Amino acid sequence: MSRCCINPSILSADFANLQTELAKIATADAAHVDVMDNHFVPNLTLGLPVVERLQQISPVPLDVHLMIQDPDRWAPGFAEAGCDSVTFHAEAATAPVRLARELRARNAKAGLAVRPATPIEPYLDLLPEIDMLLVMTVEPGFGGQKFLDVTLPKIRRAAEAIRAGGGQVALQVDGGITEETIVRAAEAGADVFVVGSAVYGKEDPAAAIEGLRAAVAHVS
Repeated sequence: MSRCCINPSILSADFANLQTELAKIATADAAHVDVMDNHFVPNLTLGLPVVERLQQISPVPLDVHLMIQDPDRWAPGFAEAGCDSVTFHAEAATAPVRLARELRARNAKAGLAVRPATPIEPYLDLLPEIDMLLVMTVEPGFGGQKFLDVTLPKIRRAAEAIRAGGGQVALQVDGGITEETIVRAAEAGADVFVVGSAVYGKEDPAAAIEGLRAAVAHVS
């Protein structure tokens, strides 16, 4: 495949040693940072002050995923912190086009995420306004869940729409990605893969990253 990005999720890392944990994934394309507020999803992780510090010490770009209410208010701060990409949920944003433009104006890539049960079609017209579309392949909130195959048709439809529009938007999947499920997601058209325990649960995270890349190298 022409593009394959592996973004390990630090949700599966040791939160007491995040600088060391980030160093373990220095060969990754980015570090996926899940920000949860215990309102939009039933979990609480970390906020902007921690992300600002991670941005200063990370050897790879930060791919921030905001699972929060009122991203219209909070998302621009993560772009101002220097994060490479900031993804907000379609279900939570009041004015997604305006927010995407604000993120881009602050030199961050704008990402739009949808839950597994959220139809993709209402948001395909927004593709010119975003840099990445994230299709959740588990219910957002917790790591370690099993990949939902029911999302594969939605990934295919999104990939077709992206190709029809010139192929400038990355298609990310997040949840239950392993060396086996990454192939199915790639065949459906995804090209950016958020991976948790399949990297951080291994003795050699760098080797795990290369194994995931090799697993999809044949997918066209």
